[in-house]
Amino acid sequence: MDHQNCQTASVPIAKEQKYDRQLRLWAAHGQQALEEAEILLINTGSGTVGVETLKNLVLPGVGKFTIIDDAKVCDADLGVNFFLDKNSLGSYRAECCVRHLQELNPEVKGDFHSVLDVRSFKSYLENRSFSFVLHTFPIRPDLLAIVEKHVASYKIPLISIHSVGFYSYFKIKLPTVLPIVDTHPEFEATTDLRLLNPWKELSEYSASLTKEIKTLSAHEHGHIPYVALLLHFLDEWKKIHGTVPLKYAEKKAFKEFVAAGAREVGEENFEEAIAAIMKTIKSPSLSSSIREVFEHLPQDPESNLSFWIIADAIKQFYARHKVLPLPGSLPDMKAESTVYVKLQNIYKAKSRQDVAEVLELIQNHPSYKIVSKTDVEDFCKNAAFVKLIHPSDDTKLDIKAIVEKELINDDPSLDLQPPSLLPIYLALKATSHVSAASSTDILAIIEENTPKAAALKRVRSISEEVARARGGELHNISAFTGGMVAQEVIKIITRQYIPIDNTCIFDGITSRIQVINL
Repeated sequence: MDHQNCQTASVPIAKEQKYDRQLRLWAAHGQQALEEAEILLINTGSGTVGVETLKNLVLPGVGKFTIIDDAKVCDADLGVNFFLDKNSLGSYRAECCVRHLQELNPEVKGDFHSVLDVRSFKSYLENRSFSFVLHTFPIRPDLLAIVEKHVASYKIPLISIHSVGFYSYFKIKLPTVLPIVDTHPEFEATTDLRLLNPWKELSEYSASLTKEIKTLSAHEHGHIPYVALLLHFLDEWKKIHGTVPLKYAEKKAFKEFVAAGAREVGEENFEEAIAAIMKTIKSPSLSSSIREVFEHLPQDPESNLSFWIIADAIKQFYARHKVLPLPGSLPDMKAESTVYVKLQNIYKAKSRQDVAEVLELIQNHPSYKIVSKTDVEDFCKNAAFVKLIHPSDDTKLDIKAIVEKELINDDPSLDLQPPSLLPIYLALKATSHVSAASSTDILAIIEENTPKAAALKRVRSISEEVARARGGELHNISAFTGGMVAQEVIKIITRQYIPIDNTCIFDGITSRIQVINL
């Protein structure tokens, strides 16, 4: 029979019903982080992609958003922005968009600011608190400088977005190292059965199930959970060979050893045991991601964040036991329900015991009071897959080297497919501060920064397409791009899943996406 693990979100019933699907993705603590977030959008240019991004943040319930935009609605806006209508003509675009966005989710707060002179803009930023900043291109260089200085000073994540015609890109700029606790790995990857170093309760219960294995009835024999089977046959193997099977050849032989214990062909529990050997019988080791966490030296005040306090405690736990805290999950397996539940409770009890030990270690930290038990439980459960996302360093960016590496795909003689989308980025980047430019102007800027790229046929063709759009957006392209941007914003706010690294380029003509670290 199948055994399913159910997790209920600790949120009010009405909200649970409203946000049912997304709670399955990022759970109650992720939803809480989203509802506490305040997003700022500096909306410039034709103004569609930024609003589409906000749409995809308002619907799942972001706490508050603010739009800074000094443009007034004109006829051209009505064809590309679904949050504007004829009644909006002549009004401030920011005000109209805020009003209509709030209709999507009345629980979300919205605000706007319609003045973009340097003094007012700088003052507005300094007197408000935001957890995330978005800006669209084209944007005036002086305003962009203010934005970048502000987010750097206050350690705020920034995403730059540019959508023109059939093309778009967005770039994430993180202020500091971003720790992701719940990267949402596949369930099978998180399974840790501890077959090579079982604790007392697991060993004793498994032994009780296999003690009289030769005299069990056919039904009982066919319902021994494979965890107990593998522990039993590992003991038998060690009696013969003196050690456990760790090498590939040894595991292959161990498979035959286990298979020989089946009474008849097709015993499902034995088939499960044999299938699990390669994945579950392995020496405990640290993944590169958690090793990086242990080796990272956080600086003040970063070291007093809850994440690093827990990480230090788990590092001590690992030094003491040579294993990470047990996640406590148990996969489905052939077994009697009562036996499976008992085995499941043994794993859960050990997991709770490990959490309690980590909590005890945390008590030694001077800032232990800021750490919640829930955070410790989440960290222990996901410890093997915790990941640090490092911010890109623009000072070390060698755009010429990246261009040469990427554009080698454009050489037809090498028959490498598909071609790089970097030319789209180069063409859009050349129009970062102007709403429209000729292909000659675009190519001149590209040639100034990356001379080899400007001579390529695809770069010239894409530059002509960008020039033809004259800074205009296509709603479907901007809507799709806005959805992708919102997805990355949610990853960073909830600190779940793994954000892209760090630039995403979209070609709406060929329906292709490429992520490049720029």
